[in-house]
Amino acid sequence: MINYVYQLIAPRTITVKYKALDLSPDRVIVRPDYMAICHADQRYYKGERDAAVLKKKLPMALIHEATGRVVRDPTGHFSVGERVVMIPNQPGTPLEGVYPNYLRDSRFFSSGYDGFMRELVDLPADRVVSCEGVDPVQAAVSEFISVAFHAVARFERAVQTPVGRIGVWGDGGLGYLVSLVLKHRFPEAKICVIGLDEVKLSRFTHADETYNSTALPGDFAVDHAFECCGGSGCYYAGNQVIDVIRPQGVLMLMGVSEKEVPYNTRMVLEKGLTLVGCSRSDRPDFEATVAFLRAPGMAQRVARMISEVVEVHSIDDIYRAFDRDLTNPFKTVLHWDL
Repeated sequence: MINYVYQLIAPRTITVKYKALDLSPDRVIVRPDYMAICHADQRYYKGERDAAVLKKKLPMALIHEATGRVVRDPTGHFSVGERVVMIPNQPGTPLEGVYPNYLRDSRFFSSGYDGFMRELVDLPADRVVSCEGVDPVQAAVSEFISVAFHAVARFERAVQTPVGRIGVWGDGGLGYLVSLVLKHRFPEAKICVIGLDEVKLSRFTHADETYNSTALPGDFAVDHAFECCGGSGCYYAGNQVIDVIRPQGVLMLMGVSEKEVPYNTRMVLEKGLTLVGCSRSDRPDFEATVAFLRAPGMAQRVARMISEVVEVHSIDDIYRAFDRDLTNPFKTVLHWDL
């Protein structure tokens, strides 16, 4: 069976490719219908990755956040028409104690391999999670939420001092979801969000406190922290955390930078800090995400960080969605009808 795949072949240039669909008896066939744009997708779309990286990874279909409906499932795990979220991480060779999302031979959709901008997607059954009953617009950002759940799970394993006051640096979508999941997981903890944009910070109504990073109180301190800024913000946020975090605190590093970031290692050593790099997620995090979206009030909270839903019926609509995303403060969701 021939499948339509919408591939980025050069910055801001998408074309249709025709590829065979895998109809093996162990593959579930899903028709995507809602998907979300990630900063990583934008970096490829705008050509902001290194030229050697673009040459190696293109052409490929973008998008690794998507939901859809099952079209065919010979494995018997899902019903035809059932709404599901798709897991973009395809694990490599297992290593004891290593999460599948950190295996060096794992494959990740929309990072060197075709993402979900396709007519149909074929996946192993364990890469599909039912989200029946969840609003598809919120379900479209399940992968993004799962990254927050993965980080919080790793934080729980790393932390050794009391979880009293947790700072989240970053007023974008990642900071929003990490702080929301932290408040859900640690309802008694004080969750503080530190950012630069007062309008964005006003949406963090679930947080106990919000602060502008340029005007922190002189006695401001946190027990632990999550850096969710990325880009050049990694440097400023990371070093500000190192200044204000208490001894033996855990700093979760989640923001992606294309350049090396210098940190104040002297103070990292003096305070005995633990720095944990955290990226992507796997099936348990998706399962936790779906349960989270089904919990009272959580889908409504997630809806606050979705800026716009763009109807996509043509390649021109894809271009329009990516351009609109550049001006949206939070997530852009595509209603995929191609």
